[in-house]
Amino acid sequence: MDRLQKVIAQAGIASRRKAEQLIEEGKVKVNGKIVTELGTKVSASDKVEVEGIPVERERKVYYLFYKPRGVISAVEDDKGRKVVTDYFPFVEERIFPIGRLDYDTSGLMILTNDGEFANLLAHPRYKIEKTYVARVNGIPQRHLLKRLAAGVELEDGKTAPAKVKELSVDKKKGRALIEITIHEGRNRQVRRMFEAIGFQVQKLKRERFAFLHTKGLNAGDYRELTAHEVKQLRTLAETGSLR
Repeated sequence: MDRLQKVIAQAGIASRRKAEQLIEEGKVKVNGKIVTELGTKVSASDKVEVEGIPVERERKVYYLFYKPRGVISAVEDDKGRKVVTDYFPFVEERIFPIGRLDYDTSGLMILTNDGEFANLLAHPRYKIEKTYVARVNGIPQRHLLKRLAAGVELEDGKTAPAKVKELSVDKKKGRALIEITIHEGRNRQVRRMFEAIGFQVQKLKRERFAFLHTKGLNAGDYRELTAHEVKQLRTLAETGSLR
């Protein structure tokens, strides 16, 4: 169920404020009856009309996408570079990515046309965890990884505590694979965190988004989230657990 003014605004008929004005002026009908109460909620099956014109409503869609490297996390790019929505040529809904991944970072993203859902998952206060695997140039000592986990000072403030685990070390090539889980979404955050302890990230991949993972997907692939997964993500954002 969505508020009537939100449905009108999402359909592109008017701004939220203008939609409220249209409702109060008696210019909106729900199932053939004039509605003037702003708190009115409608379902997908309700017929909404504004000044006699039916409101076309998009169904809400949710996709899990494995972003390849070299792709912009946007719906368009003024430099003509490939963007994430280029991988959805047959999706009619106006989808957009929740948050972003750097141009050179691969891994999981969610795309949707549900703005409320996107805000739930993207806002740092909801603490949705994202897990990355970083290949770093050099082998960080344990005390440096502990420092990373405790939070490091960046130019835009100290990072929140993270979960950090060494996955493997290649002494011959002088590099390591480190898993790091964060819930913030600052620009180039993981790369900057490693730079703060003196290490350069050579390759970065987001392996998990909350409980979702890359298994079964190759770079450039996507799948629609199940209704149960969407519900779980909402619950996780709103309560901090899957219950």
